[in-house]
Amino acid sequence: MLPQLATTLVPIDTVKRGRQPCDRAQLGDTSLGIKAGTFSGVLASLGLSACALGPNFHAPAAPDVTRFTPAPLPNRTAATNVSGGTAQQFVDGLDVSGRWWTLYNSTALDALVDRALHNNPDLQAADAALRVARETFYAQRGILAPTVGADYNGSRQKVAAVLAPPVSSNAELFTLHTAQLSISYTPDVFGGLGRQVESAKAQAEAQRFQTEATYSTLISNLVVAAIQEALVRDQIATTKSVIKTNTAMLDVMRRQFSFGEISRNDVTIQEAALAQVEQTLPPLEKQRGQARDMIAALTGRYPGESDEVQIQLSGLELPSQLPLSVPSKFVEQRPDIRAAEALLHVASAQIGVAISNRLPNISLTASAGGSASELSQLFNHGNSAWALGGDVVQPIFQGRALLHKQRAAEAAYAQAQAQYRSSVLTAFQNVADALQAIETDARALTSAAASERHAEVSRGSARKKFEQGEVNSLVVLNADQAVAQAQLMRLQSQAARYTDTAALFQALGGGWWNRSETLPTKD
Repeated sequence: MLPQLATTLVPIDTVKRGRQPCDRAQLGDTSLGIKAGTFSGVLASLGLSACALGPNFHAPAAPDVTRFTPAPLPNRTAATNVSGGTAQQFVDGLDVSGRWWTLYNSTALDALVDRALHNNPDLQAADAALRVARETFYAQRGILAPTVGADYNGSRQKVAAVLAPPVSSNAELFTLHTAQLSISYTPDVFGGLGRQVESAKAQAEAQRFQTEATYSTLISNLVVAAIQEALVRDQIATTKSVIKTNTAMLDVMRRQFSFGEISRNDVTIQEAALAQVEQTLPPLEKQRGQARDMIAALTGRYPGESDEVQIQLSGLELPSQLPLSVPSKFVEQRPDIRAAEALLHVASAQIGVAISNRLPNISLTASAGGSASELSQLFNHGNSAWALGGDVVQPIFQGRALLHKQRAAEAAYAQAQAQYRSSVLTAFQNVADALQAIETDARALTSAAASERHAEVSRGSARKKFEQGEVNSLVVLNADQAVAQAQLMRLQSQAARYTDTAALFQALGGGWWNRSETLPTKD
């Protein structure tokens, strides 16, 4: 008794349920008008009878949403006159450049990214994995074709005299040459082999987009690391300037104390303030070293081989126009979503494989050749031999293993479906986070720049009053610290706008479809 095929699949809204029709005429009719021994005719006829069981995959529909953020975004961000304070405009439908990092207009940054694209071992591993997946698919595709093999066997034998000699010459000692051409073919009657090929192709497609995701992640991480290194370098310079100022002030105060103009307490306060500022320098130097080490690793170099990074925060140009993809097309741009879709396709095809494994397996074989005691007579008349064979195997009882494997395949599809939806939700979250960060950090930079201007005015006033003896040194010290803190906050806000922009480009897919490094080859 054949296993029942009316399986209950997981409710799926993105996959067409059912199978292509396999009627009785295709599977059971033996009067196909094929002459006995015509092996090629058998292959052709059975090839026409193939059908595919299981669900036929269709790409999931795009989410029915119209925007990424809960509230509409302003057309332009806030602007200020400091470096990196350019107003940025959100442009609906603007395509993402395949080399978006060049929009920062920094030759040093371009050189870093190009070096990483050529030397990063993770990219090289991803490219190799993509080649593996594609070659695996090509190899899997071969199961749909007949296999042909040639065999030759030569032997020298002697038989006992009481046995009939196996050769016509009645010689007890003889040489036997045997040559044979063998052909075997497994017709894909129920489409199981086709589903295996479909699964392998989808797996290669998943690896392709995982490779694209590796490229996108590497570029974004490198750009952010370079911006962070430039930020920390400026913070170190600002901190050293504050230390220099406080050191000079401490020298003046010590002289004033020696003349009895100020108290020892005033000197102690300044010494504590200087030590406090100096304490902030080592962590910044640590951050810079770590940023440089990361840049070296991302560009495929050892830390000891890395050159001085030449990127300056003030030398970067903030892109003025930012792409904003249409949400309905956005899912086609994110490589992680496309990889999840391909893995969903793999799971769908595996259901068909599991169903077909419960049905009869048909294999056909044919061989032709000859045997002779002389090599020159191998194919003479009377020395030839041929054979035709067919084999049908129907699983009857395997402890319900095949049924449970089918159910496992259906559960795996449900899992892949949930993982796909999770990838889509995460992708939309990434874009929303980047958009909101761009808008809010632009306002933060405007506030930080204003705070820095006010702090500098206040410090100038405090120093004049100190010179006139109206205030003590503590007032000047507080003013200096306020300026330094405002400068550091401005630098952080300035760098945040650059990193927010990089995050948006990555969140929108990184423009891989406009980049030539990993464009897919057509199979």
